[in-house]
Amino acid sequence: MASITIERTFFDPAEETSLFAYNAAFHELGLSWHWDYDTYRSLLAGAGEKNVICTYIETHQRHLLNAYDADFLIKAIESARAQCLENIKASGSQPGFSVNWAEVQRAEIGI
Repeated sequence: MASITIERTFFDPAEETSLFAYNAAFHELGLSWHWDYDTYRSLLAGAGEKNVICTYIETHQRHLLNAYDADFLIKAIESARAQCLENIKASGSQPGFSVNWAEVQRAEIGI
């Protein structure tokens, strides 16, 4: 049985919630991506909130642009992220722990 790592991060609660929602959205969409704090901060610094996904795709997942339109990917991720944020807020969860959803995916498929 694979173990799942839960990392504790310390930074702005709004950023932490946003990062958690991105990682949860990636998991929901079947993307084996996981942004840690440093990756997220560097993407924000380089692109700003609006283009953070586009920047990541162009720099780390460019091969996906051969099969998918960038706007399609961005809209799908942002839609899933918005739903994850809604769920986080509705549950009254407080930020604090980060789950590596990519590890969860690998465990689900037995890698």
